[in-house]
Amino acid sequence: MKTVLITGGAGFIGSHLGEALLSNGVKVVTVDSFNDYYDPAIKRRNVAETRKFMAINAISDTNYTVCEGDIRDIAFLNEVFSDYPIDAIVHLAAYAGVRPSISNPVLYTDVNINGTVNLLEMSRQYNVGSFVFASSSSVYGNNEKVPFAEDDVVDYPISPYAATKKAGELLCHTYHSLYDINVACLRFFTVFGPRQRPDLAIHKFTKLIAEGKPIPYYGDGSTERDYTYIEDIIDGVTKAIEWAGAGKGKYEVFNLGESNTIRLDRMIAAIEAELGKKALIERLPMQPGDVNRTNADVSKARRMLGYDPKWHFEEGIREFVQWYSGH
Repeated sequence: MKTVLITGGAGFIGSHLGEALLSNGVKVVTVDSFNDYYDPAIKRRNVAETRKFMAINAISDTNYTVCEGDIRDIAFLNEVFSDYPIDAIVHLAAYAGVRPSISNPVLYTDVNINGTVNLLEMSRQYNVGSFVFASSSSVYGNNEKVPFAEDDVVDYPISPYAATKKAGELLCHTYHSLYDINVACLRFFTVFGPRQRPDLAIHKFTKLIAEGKPIPYYGDGSTERDYTYIEDIIDGVTKAIEWAGAGKGKYEVFNLGESNTIRLDRMIAAIEAELGKKALIERLPMQPGDVNRTNADVSKARRMLGYDPKWHFEEGIREFVQWYSGH
């Protein structure tokens, strides 16, 4: 049975990915620090949800292991890789968020760059042949060309977070070139759905509207994001794992998005419609580091991975609000 290590595996995307892999007969080793970037209890609930999922689907407890520790800790990582025969790594762990990275660039650089080097070193030392790296649409910066394609120039990040993700892609290419590790770098476009982090806009706005509190509304509402529903992202990640695990000499960057832009005002209207409540608006200027638009060209992922996003934005909002209201 194949074993996949997921860093950040107790988080929003990681916990969904773990369940998808477990349901396909894969053993999952989760590495997570349960840090306080947001309430660690949320990640522990995600782990509990995964164990409940396993019980419902009669999946053996031995197929799922949670290792609590920091990806900057080489001794901890050596212990994990010595204890478990890892076939593939999905590296999701990172300090996330554009705005917080501006106020704490040293921490973001330490975790996102040094942590990535450590995982690549584990791949080299323990002969893990395939590596899937979670990059970000933020690497495109304020790209004037839309939709964003993987061969666009991404040399002009406008936040430390974006710069760390670009650096991660470069490090992945270096290890691929030197040690023949198969690598898929996945540029995620604004993922949302059940279990979404509380600091992300859809979750934060839903909570504030539900509580009758004002929402921070940056700019004039015309900023656009390519919101991607969690099920489509998980489909793309699992296909990238399969792609990276077959053959040799592979390094590619793939966009994973819905290839559809949603304005800020439309996003808020969709949440209002599902909650049956109007938002109280607190108008604020655009924030440093925020991009005006993201829009994914997913033709490469369609062609090479068989990626086929299906979720419409309003359907995803309905699922998220139902989860929010019931959890």
